[in-house]
Amino acid sequence: MVDRANGAPRPVDIRNVVLVGGSGAGKTTLVDALALASGAVNRVGRVEDGTSLSDYDEIEQRRHRSVQLSVVPVQWGGVKVNLIDTPGYADFVGELRAGLRAADAALFVVSAADGVEGVGGVSRALWEECASVGMPRAIVLTHLDTARADFDEMTQTCQALLGGSSAENVLPLHLPVYGPAAADGHRPATGLVELLEQRVADYSTGERRWVPDSPDDTAIVEHARERLIEGIIAESEDETLMDRYLAGEAVELSTLVTDLERAVARGSFHPVLFAAPAAGEGRQGLGTVELLDLVTAGFPTPNEHPVSAVHLANGSKPVALRCDPSADLAAEVIRTSSDPYVGRISLVRVFSGTLHADDTVHICGHGPVTDHDAEERIGGVTAPFGREQRPLDEAIAGDIAYVTKLGHAETGDTLSGTGSPLLIEPWRMPDPLLPTAVRAHSKADEDKLSQSLARLVAEDPALRVENNERTGQLVLWSLGEAQRDVALERLHSRFGVSVDIEEYRVALRETFAGKATGRGRHVKQSGGHGQYAVCDIEVEPAPEGSGIEFVDKVIGGAVPRQFIGSVEKGVRAQAARSVTAGYPLVDVRVTLVDGKAHSVDSSDAAFQTAGALALRDAAAQGRIDLLEPIAQVDVRVPDEHLGAALSDLSVRRARILGTEPIEAGRTLIRAEVPESELARYAVDLRSLTHGIAHFTREYLRHDRLPTQLADKARAGAPVGSG
Repeated sequence: MVDRANGAPRPVDIRNVVLVGGSGAGKTTLVDALALASGAVNRVGRVEDGTSLSDYDEIEQRRHRSVQLSVVPVQWGGVKVNLIDTPGYADFVGELRAGLRAADAALFVVSAADGVEGVGGVSRALWEECASVGMPRAIVLTHLDTARADFDEMTQTCQALLGGSSAENVLPLHLPVYGPAAADGHRPATGLVELLEQRVADYSTGERRWVPDSPDDTAIVEHARERLIEGIIAESEDETLMDRYLAGEAVELSTLVTDLERAVARGSFHPVLFAAPAAGEGRQGLGTVELLDLVTAGFPTPNEHPVSAVHLANGSKPVALRCDPSADLAAEVIRTSSDPYVGRISLVRVFSGTLHADDTVHICGHGPVTDHDAEERIGGVTAPFGREQRPLDEAIAGDIAYVTKLGHAETGDTLSGTGSPLLIEPWRMPDPLLPTAVRAHSKADEDKLSQSLARLVAEDPALRVENNERTGQLVLWSLGEAQRDVALERLHSRFGVSVDIEEYRVALRETFAGKATGRGRHVKQSGGHGQYAVCDIEVEPAPEGSGIEFVDKVIGGAVPRQFIGSVEKGVRAQAARSVTAGYPLVDVRVTLVDGKAHSVDSSDAAFQTAGALALRDAAAQGRIDLLEPIAQVDVRVPDEHLGAALSDLSVRRARILGTEPIEAGRTLIRAEVPESELARYAVDLRSLTHGIAHFTREYLRHDRLPTQLADKARAGAPVGSG
């Protein structure tokens, strides 16, 4: 199955498979079981103590949860299968999307013991993530060895929630065979019935062996087999096959298998399988062999995963890359991490060409943070194997590998040949919507904080750092509290930087509620050269977005022409500093109407000071309103949660603009919401809708803050409910 001198596989002999599913569904355990069944390892580790194959770092070991993707390659039937284990928690959907970009198909892992919750909430949202990029999928049920597991009920749940308009594209390939009842009455699954082949595999010894089928379940098996055959034929490219089948014509097994594999590869049919780790000293866990067979025979090759790129030199239109080891190099950085001994390590999916150790490559970044071009010589090329790295001479098109010493490479960057630099269209990343204001814990931390945060963002594009000049806060934007906590933990453990979290503040502004007048008098005589400047102004509200509008209406030279600009400069400087509560003044028209000057003591500095004093005096005479930022918010929510979402928005002082159906079972809510009420909305909306709803936000304008909340803001208290 190989055709290269060093034994490297051809692209057609590679399968890149991402495992997705909710947290605790058993993805990492399944990776270990498949590695054991394939002979890649001779024992299975434990997720709980961090000895599993996945690339567990110390943070994951403490949390007993994956927070980053990991790659474990195995060999099966002459095919290299790169198993990409991804986090299941919604905060780390950025890692999931990176895994989707690296993969050509997905195993959707669902716990059979969790009932509807196994595919509801976050798991259902992950299914939609896969569907959005057209990813071929199979469903794998886990935890069949637990007393609460119900294969039939969970299969029906998957059909109802994941099957879309038709449940006939989500059907089991196998049925479980149960062993004798235990003392508690639970009957563990010990084998399976292959529906198409009509044979029974027994796994009770830890190795698959064929056994005679039981006549007790013949009717159940026949019914399930008929449904499966009809589902496969419905997806067949042979439009006459269904008519022939309904007419009683026998369909050859080879035809059914071929049509099944084609339907799975193009993502129109999603088979349901099940798997469990081997018991005792066994090597082959329940269903692991069948799962590996499906992956190698039914999932698409890298040649069937189109990815587009443009030539930077001529700015050509995007063209599909050829998955050909002899073509020009085009690879993408899927994930970056730092090692205290090796430095920056980049996990790379090669889409075209061949990547060799010590190659010089062109690095191209895209986006607001990673917009750069550079050329660097890579260090080693290694094959990922969980936390291990095994040296390689090269990584060919279709494969996944680690490369070292690319100091400029960031997640999402393109690697290409220096003579023909390319840029691969970036994958879609979620917008981080949870703000957390942080400050350095000490002076030593402050010196390293900005650079360390920048390195974290380079590794995880789902994070964003903002230095808010209006509030003076350093804000870390994340997808949720778990991602934020992991980032801050890495900040401390990896870079030795400690931070304190402070109350997040929105950028309020001040404006005049009505007309007011003010006088600025700056007169000082102290023996030497004096200072003399007097100016009278009128202040009135101006249309939104006007900023500070300055008008000169001085008559008779009361303020000399050379000092008119000085008054304006003083007014604008004071407006930027605030006139009452510490927020910048906006949307007012300031008119200079009169003043006085001295032939000797007047100066630019004196009239700047007088202009500032005049504005402060007008503020003391008039009424100042506070303005708060308003965001345009679009919420995509399941219909069953629409009422709760609307009620929650009303509590947040939202102005509902309307609702409209956008797809089956979903509604779009358009609303204008004060930004101070959105600080925790990313977390609260996820909790309210079990992780299914999503929202976007965009700054719209500033509106007047209600009097009661304005009084709180002037007293230094937060104005929002989150």
